[in-house]
Amino acid sequence: MMKPALQLRTGTHLTMTPQLQQAIHLLQLSTLDLQQELQMALESNPLLDIEEEQTLEVPETPLSQEEWSSDIPEELPLDARWDDVYTNGSASSNVADDSWNIEHNAVAVDLTSHLREQILLMDMTPREQLITDTLLDALEPSGYLGTGLEDLGEGLRQQGLGDLKQSEMEHMLSQLQRCEPTGVFARDLRECLLLQLDLLPDDTPWLAQTRRMVRQFLEPLGQNDRRLLKRRLSLDDEALDDVIHTIRSLNPRPGREFEAVDQHLVIPDLVLRYHARHGWQVELNQESLPRLRIQPDYAALVRRADKSDDNTFLKQHLQDARWLLKSLSSRNDTLLRVGQEIMTRQAGFIEHGDEALKPMILADIAQAVEMHESTISRVTTRKYIHTPRGIMELKYFFSSHVGQEGDAHASTAIRARIRKFIEDETPRRPLSDARLVQLLADNGIMVARRTVAKYREAMGIPASSERKRLA
Repeated sequence: MMKPALQLRTGTHLTMTPQLQQAIHLLQLSTLDLQQELQMALESNPLLDIEEEQTLEVPETPLSQEEWSSDIPEELPLDARWDDVYTNGSASSNVADDSWNIEHNAVAVDLTSHLREQILLMDMTPREQLITDTLLDALEPSGYLGTGLEDLGEGLRQQGLGDLKQSEMEHMLSQLQRCEPTGVFARDLRECLLLQLDLLPDDTPWLAQTRRMVRQFLEPLGQNDRRLLKRRLSLDDEALDDVIHTIRSLNPRPGREFEAVDQHLVIPDLVLRYHARHGWQVELNQESLPRLRIQPDYAALVRRADKSDDNTFLKQHLQDARWLLKSLSSRNDTLLRVGQEIMTRQAGFIEHGDEALKPMILADIAQAVEMHESTISRVTTRKYIHTPRGIMELKYFFSSHVGQEGDAHASTAIRARIRKFIEDETPRRPLSDARLVQLLADNGIMVARRTVAKYREAMGIPASSERKRLA
């Protein structure tokens, strides 16, 4: 039986003060979340102010450093494990010069909002508006009407439109099908394509045959049965190619452009600029955040050795303001160090794109900048950099190793090469996975066929047999 005993042990551990928690919290916030955080701080702390001319800094105040209740260190130890954090935070172009301005990505509207803007311009009675709202609610993200008119009409009759006729529903549907994007509110693929064909010029080659193919022969077209199509439509090979080309130019999913657009506003934290003397350099996006300073008028009111409530209030808010500015400075320094190291290692991406990405993991950057991997994860999550090839999340530049040590390639670069090979293939003779393996091997990339198939499927690219049928 063990007896209770006292033991004395010595050790070191990181003490998570509220100020350090704040610094780590700011580090993992995205730019938009950080903007909201700073706005809340500006509203709650009278000692904080916006400085339009000067850059972010920690200014001197009337009180000496020794008079603070807790000292503010020169550097904040932001490099900590996740377990130490108590709160969680929420195409190629020419080289630009110093006059280059960043344009933030616009907030995209969804398909329903886009259609409502057009519907508001229509002159409708309250009855017609009710029918329109019902049809709009039944619209799928792809742009198709997800529910039949009979079912929608039955629902409207139960809402009080007992005299509603099917012809009235058809009339309102035809009105809505005039909206942009063309083909919206179609009930199936045929109707979607025919709506788009109706807007083509009358002198479009083989327009009548194209309409007939869409109405009657979509299944043979999907099976690439050219012999049947030529016989039934009385077309030769050249004319059939023109008809198929016209159909391919149509959009089978008119709502796709609204599905694919990221609905979040992306503001780059970093900017990659080219300097004649130093080459490519990573800089902070100075326009993304307000420039803060200590409010000099209020700071001047702080009096030494004064224990009054007003003076205590000012001293506490002055201390909080200094900590916030120091935390922001540490966040910016860490973000710059990590961003510069990433772009130094991925310099080939700037000139050659995704195909030149090198394999890189969090541990590589952590070792280079002498930080913990969890810190690198915080810095690169929801942080973006504006490059000549677009705005990229810092996480995008990390990818696993594929291949033997010393001859490894980034999985992202391999995906890019596979996509390029397939884009350049002959439509009637698509590349098989085995052929893609051979092409990659010719470029010095040795991968298994199952790896190629996995990457192809992850990119949403069908197999060669399906691509040939759709050609």
